[in-house]
Amino acid sequence: MSTVTITCPCLFGLESVLSGEIKRMGGENIRTVDGRVTFTGDMSMVARANICLRTAERVQILLGSFEARSFEELFQGVKAIPFEEYVGKNDAFPVKGWSLNSQLHSIPDCQSIIKKAIVTRLQKVYGVSWFQESGTTYQVQFSILKDNVLIMLDTSGMGLHKRGYRRSASLEAPIKETLAAGIIDIARVYPDSAMYDPFCGSGTFVIEAAMHALKIAPGLRRHFAAEQWACMPKEMWQQERQNAFDNIRRDATFMAYASDISDEAVELTMANAKKAGVDVRIKAVQRDVADFAIETEKGVIITNPPYGERLLDVQQAEQLYRILGKVVDLNGQNRCYVITPHEEFERIFGKKADKKRKLYNGMLKCNLYQYFK
Repeated sequence: MSTVTITCPCLFGLESVLSGEIKRMGGENIRTVDGRVTFTGDMSMVARANICLRTAERVQILLGSFEARSFEELFQGVKAIPFEEYVGKNDAFPVKGWSLNSQLHSIPDCQSIIKKAIVTRLQKVYGVSWFQESGTTYQVQFSILKDNVLIMLDTSGMGLHKRGYRRSASLEAPIKETLAAGIIDIARVYPDSAMYDPFCGSGTFVIEAAMHALKIAPGLRRHFAAEQWACMPKEMWQQERQNAFDNIRRDATFMAYASDISDEAVELTMANAKKAGVDVRIKAVQRDVADFAIETEKGVIITNPPYGERLLDVQQAEQLYRILGKVVDLNGQNRCYVITPHEEFERIFGKKADKKRKLYNGMLKCNLYQYFK
């Protein structure tokens, strides 16, 4: 099976976590840049990446990269790419993408030029003048950063953060699943860990932690765009799903303890956990953070407390940080990881972090404050 170049965008700050995931998964020639990790593998690796990666936003096949400062350079660069290796004469090939700090900054114009270049090439290959595009969809994506163009095929469809377990609800400011998974990796949650979240919200941290600890692949229960592609037979996907299923750690003793002052949050956490298939590994109770306590010999606290942007005003959020600092027992056995955009968190919490890591929750710049000594 031929080798392809695979590229996965990720949230800024999670590049090293994603790189580690890819290495453990068997990816080769791994290269990391801001917000993206690129590697090589065969087409079964494309399926494996979609099913198994926790911190990637999507999985793309990199078809070509080149510099372009004019529409002519863009046209010729795209036209040189052998799209016919994937796209049949009846298939659809819509184009979307973005440009930043580049000469070519008009997105609609770039889309139009790229589409025209692909059509021109495929017209010559298939000897037709018109494409109905009524068959399988091959989503072409482009990025142009500082005049460097990447042309890719998206294999994922919906973003990989959409695991399929989150029920829509009125609770605001949920943490993205891929970011939660990255923090859990950083926090080193193990199959025998006891994990706590005193501000559980919709349960993302405890659910992702349970899936991580039990090695339940995040994409096991969903489908992907490339499952319809002729070059990726259904047997390939079935085999990768079976491999992921066989890797589940059913002997793990992991338990997560979730709490929130909101009854609605507790109910939503358990509903989402049930949908994710990990509800037996999670206990959720309605409880004020002032009453928080670790119920096991040692525990890992991972939480995203309200921060005053939308959920509460800043003063109320800061009061919660003070309370959290008083009730969290950092006795040398327990570890604590808090993500917040508040620059004064350590002062208000009452303890200087052992380590800080800059992360982004959507467009919001945050710090992950880590206490592990």
